[in-house]
Amino acid sequence: MPTGKLRNRAARHDFFYERARREGFAGRAVYKLAEVDRRTGLLRRGMRVLDLGCWPGSWLQYTARIVGPTGVLVGVDRFPLEVPIPSPGVRQVVGDVFDLAPQVLLGSLPAFDVVLSDMAPDTTGVRSTDQARSEALFARALELAEALLAPGGSFCGKLFQGPGWQDLLQRCRGAFNKVRIIRPEGSRQGSLEQYVVGLGRK
Repeated sequence: MPTGKLRNRAARHDFFYERARREGFAGRAVYKLAEVDRRTGLLRRGMRVLDLGCWPGSWLQYTARIVGPTGVLVGVDRFPLEVPIPSPGVRQVVGDVFDLAPQVLLGSLPAFDVVLSDMAPDTTGVRSTDQARSEALFARALELAEALLAPGGSFCGKLFQGPGWQDLLQRCRGAFNKVRIIRPEGSRQGSLEQYVVGLGRK
């Protein structure tokens, strides 16, 4: 099953795309994370952050600015990054999240403070198939968050609303003290995506 974002270089040149180019970010998705962060206080200086589905790199670029030089970032994707991340504390793991063991992601770290997932399936255009693949990716991201987060840590994952939505939300509520659902302004019109944020790992 695909585990990264579709590599579509023919991205629509909308407001967020043009803004990302002007501000030096690798993709428009950065503004989705920025909004989630602004509304939840997800990221702070010095944090240890795991970014699942990190290509093309805009979430890592944003996160590096927030956590600063004392923070540690690990990005995971099937594709290597094509942009430099201006932080010595960034490590990329190239591979499929379904095949990577948690210890490979941790490296020498004892735990992460935040797990991010902007993973989306290579879409087929068949709604039920795309929803099922999105749910599988979200479930894997949540599984890794449960295994790798320090107590009190947080999780943010993208999920296309589908038949498994309520079950996955219930699982999040069992793992975190507070769960919020955010549809950022930067999401494309007609998109099924939502971001589920779990705060305070139990």
